[in-house]
Amino acid sequence: MEYLEHLVLVFISIVLINNLVFTKFLGCCPYLGVSGRLDMAFGMGLAVTFVTTLAGTLTWLIDHLFLLGTALEVTRYVCFILVIAGAVQLVEMYLRKFFPTLYEAFGIFLPLITTNCVILGLCLFLNLWQVNDILMAVVLSFGAGIGFTMAICIMAGIRENLALADIPECLQGAPITLITAGLLTLAFMGFAGMIK
Repeated sequence: MEYLEHLVLVFISIVLINNLVFTKFLGCCPYLGVSGRLDMAFGMGLAVTFVTTLAGTLTWLIDHLFLLGTALEVTRYVCFILVIAGAVQLVEMYLRKFFPTLYEAFGIFLPLITTNCVILGLCLFLNLWQVNDILMAVVLSFGAGIGFTMAICIMAGIRENLALADIPECLQGAPITLITAGLLTLAFMGFAGMIK
């Protein structure tokens, strides 16, 4: 029971308090680029969540079963990138077959999931945070994807409302988007210290 509580706290921590977008500034390209419409942002968030969960779990297994303590440890980055690219290909094939309109709407951003630094950053942080449990790796991986989805959907909702607002011409477009991103980051800093 105590371990389950710990997993729940870890999940809440990675989603709200240590959100990789707001605290580590990872994944800013899709966070700012795809957050124009809520439906696209939610689809991108789900795709990133799937890839993050799959890649984080697989890279943790590869790292702990094959790489750590051997001479192959220097190939960590290459192995992680190959796993991430494979997971993105699975998402791309699935979307192309079952959701062709969403696949077309993503355009160039779907292959960019491969280079989304939230995914690679999480895979590297799992080792840095000294995660020694597969279940903890899965919870952290899934939580990081949910945190990214939450961040991008909040930003998309705000940007859809900003399209209806009377914004000065000098702030329209990228300036108001960056100001909004900064304010969201400050707002999420309020969660710091919530879990010890």
